[in-house]
Amino acid sequence: MVRQRTDGNPDALLGGIEAGGTKFICLIGRAPDDIVAEIRIPTRKPDETIADAIAFFKAEREVHGPLARLGIASFGPLDLAVTSPTYGHITTTTKPGWAQTDMVGSIGSALGVPVAFDTDVNGAVLAERRWGAARNVKDFVYVTVGTGIGGGVMIADALVHGALHPEIGHMFVPHDRAKDPFPGLCPFHRDCLEGLASGPAVAARLDGSARDAPADHPVWGLVAEYLALMCLNLTMTLSPERIILGGGLMQQDHLFPMIRRRFTQRLNNYIRISAVREGLDEYIVPAGLGSRSGAYGALALASQAIDGGLST
Repeated sequence: MVRQRTDGNPDALLGGIEAGGTKFICLIGRAPDDIVAEIRIPTRKPDETIADAIAFFKAEREVHGPLARLGIASFGPLDLAVTSPTYGHITTTTKPGWAQTDMVGSIGSALGVPVAFDTDVNGAVLAERRWGAARNVKDFVYVTVGTGIGGGVMIADALVHGALHPEIGHMFVPHDRAKDPFPGLCPFHRDCLEGLASGPAVAARLDGSARDAPADHPVWGLVAEYLALMCLNLTMTLSPERIILGGGLMQQDHLFPMIRRRFTQRLNNYIRISAVREGLDEYIVPAGLGSRSGAYGALALASQAIDGGLST
């Protein structure tokens, strides 16, 4: 695997933090095949979790030397407007205790290193483009389905931010309450996509973990239907060359054929773009980096910022 350029210095060390709702993955390296240190930290209160992350990088600096740049790929929503007084903050998150947490300021000042900051899914988009399932396409969507549902979009090889950043997980999809009486659990919208098809939504229907549900359990048909509707909406609005589905729930491999079948039924031969015509196995696909898309995405953020692709 070819290492990515870092401002003309292929040996420059990069740091990455995938800040997730259940864990922080902190790592140091240059590319997926060149990681020199890594730690997983349970996500607790902000001050405790951030302090542990800072301590890791300070300790590893004594061993490996200083970082050229740190990338933070975080759960959100986030303030990404560099002119905003709350730039670098997590804002109205559903994660208790984390609203208005200053990620960039607290971590960047403690480590004395420039920070590239974006959503966890936008980081994953960059990682999948560089090293994963989107290496041969420039227009695609990456969606993670796990504790929450989030998505990042790349159009013409550039990340889409707009006024804030895409919130794909909070789109509304048709909710047949006769077929699925579950009310949804999003604290903001109840039965948005995340409220109906995330890991916690599946677990709530089962009174247990989604991992324990057999492949033929009816809940997977509901999830596949909602995710197929999401893919249909993304296809109609963005016309991507590929849709990549990652996250913990998508480790259930039997979901992919179910989603593709329902997508085909809902599409009903309306459009005949080549990406769909050539086969859904190449259109709706698993993440090429598996569960590592977000962690490597933090490194990709740092690398792209140094290369001049992202302002921080």
